[in-house]
Amino acid sequence: MPESALRFTGVNKSFGRSKVLHNVSFEIEHGAFFGLVGINGAGKTTLLKCLLDFCTFDSGAIDIFGVAHSAPGARAKLAFLPERLNPPYYLTGEDFIRYTLEMQSVQYDRSAAEHMLQALDLDTAALTRPVRTYSKGMTQKVGIAASLLCNKELYIFDEPTSGLDPKARALFKRQLHALKGSSRTVLFTSHALADVAEVCDRMAVMHAGELRFCGTPKELCDQFGSGELEQAFLNCIGSPLPA
Repeated sequence: MPESALRFTGVNKSFGRSKVLHNVSFEIEHGAFFGLVGINGAGKTTLLKCLLDFCTFDSGAIDIFGVAHSAPGARAKLAFLPERLNPPYYLTGEDFIRYTLEMQSVQYDRSAAEHMLQALDLDTAALTRPVRTYSKGMTQKVGIAASLLCNKELYIFDEPTSGLDPKARALFKRQLHALKGSSRTVLFTSHALADVAEVCDRMAVMHAGELRFCGTPKELCDQFGSGELEQAFLNCIGSPLPA
């Protein structure tokens, strides 16, 4: 049986007396698309920071393709896009993509970069513009383009559609479907449950640092008594809408 792409086992994390992750355990199979959802402050981003070794956790384990997350080279197979991407203001879009790829030992190809920007509905002239002149949506598109051009086995996206207009969101999801066709693994956090239902094979609901559910979107609806994913989510976290 192939090794899981990601495995979280009993992860606990506290900041002082505040416990932000409580015994979080789940795994993501190789080639799966997995959505991590929850309200603000649920612990999603902290869990990603632990995965990426941006912060230490108190106990538990995180494995990436069967290798401890803290091992040298453990994250070589993944690309990460943060929710708030802030490229150095003095770089052009092309500089940023080039340097991102160089850090991943991937050769920069101008034509491939232009093709990716076009696929995300961004004018290729953005490559020669300083990123300080970009809108939030433009910055997000360049970040997505740089991540996808890294050509990794595992993609970690933190709120990837933040700042994207409806057309760009649809085009980004088209890129995700292309990744699924090539058996890549994707983990993304999102507040847009409709995107999770459309794209993800499985999902997890976090609330107050705890894992409240892990399974398919349909299983969430079945378990929490609603045909609508949003209502099922609210039931899961104990905040049902009034009748």
